[in-house]
Amino acid sequence: MKTIDELLGEGVEGRRVFVRADLNVPLDGTTITDDGRIRAVVPTVKALADAGARVVVASHLGRPKGAPDPAFSLAPAAARLGELLGTEVAFATDTVGESARATVAGLADGGVAVIENLRFNAGETSKDDAERDAFAEQLAALADLYVGDGFGAVHRKHASVYDLPGKLPHAAGYLIATEVGVLKKLTEDVRRPYAVVLGGSKVSDKLGVIDHLLERADRILIGGGMAYTFLKAQGHEVGSSLLQEDQIPAVLEYLRRAEDRGVEFVLPVDVVVSEGFPDLKAKAPTEHRTVPADAIPAGFMGLDNGPETNKLYASKLADAATVFWNGPMGVFEHPDYADGTRAVAQALVDSPAFTVVGGGDSAAAVRTLGFDENAFGHISTGGGASLEYLEGKQLPGLVALED
Repeated sequence: MKTIDELLGEGVEGRRVFVRADLNVPLDGTTITDDGRIRAVVPTVKALADAGARVVVASHLGRPKGAPDPAFSLAPAAARLGELLGTEVAFATDTVGESARATVAGLADGGVAVIENLRFNAGETSKDDAERDAFAEQLAALADLYVGDGFGAVHRKHASVYDLPGKLPHAAGYLIATEVGVLKKLTEDVRRPYAVVLGGSKVSDKLGVIDHLLERADRILIGGGMAYTFLKAQGHEVGSSLLQEDQIPAVLEYLRRAEDRGVEFVLPVDVVVSEGFPDLKAKAPTEHRTVPADAIPAGFMGLDNGPETNKLYASKLADAATVFWNGPMGVFEHPDYADGTRAVAQALVDSPAFTVVGGGDSAAAVRTLGFDENAFGHISTGGGASLEYLEGKQLPGLVALED
């Protein structure tokens, strides 16, 4: 896989470089609530601009239906990128139309532009190869070179991720190179003990990674909504907690395999419960209590790990040499149910291990709860991409960047 440094070494001055970034940031109206993904692409964009390239940044945001939708405009992301770069960033109001062509044509050496949300064009995500290829051809007309740096999208077989690199000389940006290097440390020559913390809402979202990690991890800690399917599989009542009953056979099989292989599975011993789901906007105090994980009352739902579980999980991470964490332990967006996620984050901060926060809600939680990002070994920008890599899958966006 060619690197951006090799591309820079060949000279990019005056050349149009298409950077496929991941600017898919959370928005409250037009206000960005977490700019982590924008900050992650700044080194690549700055290096190209400083070398005199004419940089065309492209990304998706949200899930528009293949047509323009103002709610998913990249305009706020373009403005924030300009602030981080300390320079004006031009913005095209379409993807490959008149505005995009004029904006790119107007770039001077060292200039940067962002084109509108790629998913405003149905060709970006089309399952029809010809439709996707046609859109990629239009994108290719905007550039001379391609740099892939949107790690959060490399698991998607989309036009700008998979088809476009084949039409232009291409290289991997700094972010993708870093992400791949980190993930190799989690899959090849891993320092042990290797502990994995998995949370989030659904077991079904993590089936593939659990299956793969059972062959590699020394211990797996389960939290979040997915924990209640594990507790139910062990014969415990879980009240009105999130439950995927159809996944119980798979969970039982994982527990059996873990025992056979000597992999330690760690489940909550106590949980924080309430009779209803909290209002995440108001964040007002709620009625809640802590109960044993095997004694959740009928009508109550588990919303976070309890204090004894937090102590247990911290002890299970204390001696690890490698830790991968993906998924919050509870409804961290509400202060009443953030302690479990906070406890895991703190355990990683306190650990001398190589620690990786696997993107998505985990990365958002770290920032929301006020942790210093530099206290972790690595915070990924791609939750889904990280998980699929750890499942052993080939990621289309990485395959496309190979020479």
